[in-house]
Amino acid sequence: MSNTAGFIALVHKDQDTSYGVSFPDVPGCISAGDTFEEAMDNAAEALAGHLAAMEADGDPAPKARRLEELRQDPEFVEDSGDAVVAFVVPRTGQQTTLQPAS
Repeated sequence: MSNTAGFIALVHKDQDTSYGVSFPDVPGCISAGDTFEEAMDNAAEALAGHLAAMEADGDPAPKARRLEELRQDPEFVEDSGDAVVAFVVPRTGQQTTLQPAS
């Protein structure tokens, strides 16, 4: 999988809150929305912006793990227990040229 193809996201929703989206492989990249669809749209935009900022700062690209790999990570297992697991592709129109970390 290409590092810019997309990343696994966790979508959480508590009663009386917006949908929150986080990316286990992109620490610090979060988003939200009042509906699931809005949260996913916002997540694609947030992911693109976060990756673009990393690129501008000269930071290495985060490695996008497959779901099978994430399921071996105890922190992911705990965090995903009450979440919807989704795949988010950065919003098109904002392209990055990040290179994987060595």
